[in-house]
Parts: sequence; C-alpha cells; structure tokens
Amino acid sequence: MADRSSFGSVTEQVGSPHEVIVLSIVEIEFEIQPNLKTKYSHGRRNLVSAIRFCSRHESATGLKTAPLALVLLGIFGAAHAQQFKGIPPQPKSSYIVDIRWDSHRFHAANGDTWPLTWGNDGNLYGAAGDNQGSPMNFWRIEGGGPAQPASEGAPYESVFLVNNLPVDCKVYCADVPKADQKNGVKPAGLISVKGVLYFSVENMNYGDIPSFNRQHNLNGWIITSTDFGKTWKLDATKQDFFEGRVASAHFIEFGKDNVDASDGYVYAYFPAADDGNAYWENNDYLLLGRVSSDQILVRSAWRFFAGGQASGQELWDADAAKAMQVFRYPRMTGEDHVTYNPGLKRYILANYGFHDGKLNPRPYHQGKETACPSQLTLFESPKMSGPWNLFYRNDDFGTCGEYNPSFPQKWMSGDGKTMWMVSAGTFDDYNFVTQKATLTIAGGLKIGLTK
Repeated sequence: MADRSSFGSVTEQVGSPHEVIVLSIVEIEFEIQPNLKTKYSHGRRNLVSAIRFCSRHESATGLKTAPLALVLLGIFGAAHAQQFKGIPPQPKSSYIVDIRWDSHRFHAANGDTWPLTWGNDGNLYGAAGDNQGSPMNFWRIEGGGPAQPASEGAPYESVFLVNNLPVDCKVYCADVPKADQKNGVKPAGLISVKGVLYFSVENMNYGDIPSFNRQHNLNGWIITSTDFGKTWKLDATKQDFFEGRVASAHFIEFGKDNVDASDGYVYAYFPAADDGNAYWENNDYLLLGRVSSDQILVRSAWRFFAGGQASGQELWDADAAKAMQVFRYPRMTGEDHVTYNPGLKRYILANYGFHDGKLNPRPYHQGKETACPSQLTLFESPKMSGPWNLFYRNDDFGTCGEYNPSFPQKWMSGDGKTMWMVSAGTFDDYNFVTQKATLTIAGGLKIGLTK
C-alpha cells in the first residue's frame, strides 16, 4: 500500500461529496501503483486544487461543476495510462534501419537468464537459473566464432554444465530474511578480466508488492573463479556489496577476456524502478556504474554516472543515490544485457518487458499464467550512457514470454551486421535459445566509438 502521509487525508483536503468520490478514486490509483506517489504528487495536489475550485464555484453560483471535476480526473488518469503503456519513448534509429531474423532457432541446455562472458580460453561462459534441481548453475559454451551470414547451423558446438551449485541458498539465503529461502539466489552479470571470472549474483524473492508483483532483487555481490567456474571464492565481496536500486549488476565487456577495454575500467548496468528497488522484470530505467579493472571487488572504488556537463565531461559519483538514468522505459525495462558491437561501433541494448496483450505492463510474477506475452525492444547508441535509438520491436517475443536477450560479442561478424541473439523463455523455450539476426545499416553514415 502507498504511504499517503505526504498527501494528508482526502476528507481533510476536500469537503463536498463529489470531491471525496473523485479524489478517493485518485487515492486508489496511488495505492494500486505506489511509485506514482512521488512522481505525480505535484500533479495530484494540482488536481486537488482544481477540484476544490470546482466545488467552491458550485457552492457560490449554483452551477454544477462535478462533470468538470470528472473531466479533470479523466485527464489525470489518461496521463498515467499513457505513461505506463508498452510503447518505447525512444526515437527510431536512423542508423540501423532493418533487422532480419533467421527462421531457425536452436535450443540447448536448460534454464534461463544466461549472462555470458568470453573467457581467455576462447570459450563462452554463462550462468542459468532454476534448473537441474538448482536455483543457479554455471555452464561452458564451446565452439563457434564470428557470425557468418550464410551459415545454417548453431553458433556453438556444445554446451556443458560446469558447476551445478556455485552458491548454496541454504547458506546464502539464511541471513537474508526477505529472500526466498529455497531459490533466492540468481545470476546477474558475468565478465572475464585477466583470466578471472567475476560473477555478480543476487538474493531475491518472487515479489512482495501484490498489486504489481515483480521478482525483487534484494542485494547483490561478486564471486570469483580462476578455474573457469569449477570452483568459486564465495566471499570475494560482502553479500551486501550492492543494494537498493543497484542490487543487480550486469557487466559490459570489450572483447575476449575484456582485452579491448581501452580506458582501464569495467562497466556495469543496473536495472531499477521508481520506488528505489531493483527487479528482474518491468523496471523503469537503467543506471550505469564503473570501476577500475584492478579494483572490481572494492565497493568504495565504484563510481556511478551522474550526468554530463556543458563541456561534454561526464560526472561520476561514489554515491549511488546520485546516479542518473541512462535509459528509461517506464514499467517495461528488464534486467538487461548490453553488448558492444565493434564492427558497428555501437552499443546494443536488448530489453524485455511483460504486458497483458494490450501493452499494459504486467509483471511475469503478477499471478497465474501471466508469463505471456513479453515484448522485445532493441536499441543502439554510440555512447553507453545514451541517448538510445529504437531499431526493433516485437510485442509477442518468442513462443511464450521470452526474456533476458543478449548478443554475445564473440558471435558477431567482423562488420557487425550479423549477430546471434541468446534468450530464454517460458515452457518450450526454457533453454539456451539462439537465433541469428542480420542488420541493414543506413548508407553514408560515419560511425565512431564514444564511451
């Protein structure tokens, strides 16, 4: 339920019967959608003032102004509905002008989410959730290389299970009371740097706000491996290393073992919502953080993007509360993976969100049989802080509610125009699912990398 202390009692602010009725409806709206309270508090106060004026005008003149009050309520409600519709606010890309999907989709292994990294041995490594009787396990993907436009087979040769239980929830959920005590640990981000795997994991539950019930990421930390995931140093950081709206860290890598990183930093995106929490699905925006590659495990060394100056210089702050949004799609931002495409010199943001079939955001965990459908939206930008441009949208993603899409850099063609998407989904697609995509690029455009 929403905290209404900042608004005061409805009956304290208004008096006439129709004022109470109308504003009670508004109060219900705030209780259904708690994060509206802060975002629309000024708008609500303006609405209170307008309806109070209607009431007083009615008392003084005898003219019936209740219909006008209801019109005001309608305008207020329509603004909310438009704000939370599954329609991306970003402009259409003028650089990537088309995408063609191969008709074949390949399935391997079992599980979902699949954060991936390109290890220094040439293999891809990934993590999956909720399979093999484990809340989270670790995999090796062998074979494959740069995508070939004419190739017809899968981009890999084999997918092997390396470690079925890198983190035991019986140990690492027990001290987090709000976490699901059976399955409350899940994979978030993964990156290989100088032969070491850095694996961001998170404690979670399956939702604690019934009116808009999202899988809640409570806290995150980083574990490390020097033997390609066979064993892990589980106390590499404290378990509360990341919290609040930065609870879920998703790394972005530059080449095999991150060797193409040019500035000495490791970067990560953090999905978050307007209520100050982080969720697996249907967030509101992404934040961006970075840390020196030799201090990944030092929390005080992390800095968060805090905007830019007129000079073009970026601001980075140690206080996560000062982090500014680098991408926003209200109620439709997923726990996203972002990949750098060196051939195009563009960052590719693969986003997903769940809706009710009419583009009204509805979380996967809202209730029984709410997994379908989901929406896939793909964006590009020459800068990892944006702005982002939309180049693809599919309102019925996968067989049923596909999610966590990404584009491994290892499987991109040299010119960047051919990529393989990895995703997972509900029911038949609860696997390591791959599908080839071919991009059409606008002619005559000069491209260049800007971090």
